[in-house]
Amino acid sequence: MDAFWLSFAMIFLAELGDKSQLLALALATCYRPRTVLWGIFWATLAVHVFSAGIGWLMGDLLPTDWITFAAGLSFIIFGFWTLRGDSLDDNDEAGECKVGVNPFWLVFTTFFMAELGDKTMLSTISLATTNPFIPVWIGSTIGMVVSDGLAVLVGRLMGRNLPEKAIRIGASVVFFLFGGWWMYQGGAQFSRPIWGGATLLLIVAALFFFRDLTGKRSSAA
Repeated sequence: MDAFWLSFAMIFLAELGDKSQLLALALATCYRPRTVLWGIFWATLAVHVFSAGIGWLMGDLLPTDWITFAAGLSFIIFGFWTLRGDSLDDNDEAGECKVGVNPFWLVFTTFFMAELGDKTMLSTISLATTNPFIPVWIGSTIGMVVSDGLAVLVGRLMGRNLPEKAIRIGASVVFFLFGGWWMYQGGAQFSRPIWGGATLLLIVAALFFFRDLTGKRSSAA
């Protein structure tokens, strides 16, 4: 039980002010709290079982640069998806963004990628080297979900008082900023062909977004 509470406290504190907590806040302005928390829970459970179970065995073999670069790339694409949705259906809850993808999987994928190589993952690995696996896994998972739950609450309160367009743009900006920063961090030593391929992929994503936006404007007219 000591290992559980140690893991809970360490990960809870490590997550305060972390990038993934800010992501939780941004996502909570768009989606129902239950959806965001459920996605965070399963993503955290998956990452932390990896961290506590086999992450420490692999050590430096993990391609952290590639993981960080891919996470940044996916975040920018998520930003385009968020911008693409510009309407609410009558049955949708106010403040929920439409992104053309299941919100649960968007939250799950976002947090899964965000936590790979993050300080909370590294903290979990460290804890698991000197403490039992199960208490570390469960304690670190619950600690992170509780910490991010605070951000979800704040984000939801903000979302109720903001217009949908502002919510959508704000969430997209968060994705773009984190995505650009992570691509820079992970790919600083990458060759030009790799950056060229990533840029081409982002151009395709942008063209898809603008095509979709143009179609919606034409239909509205």
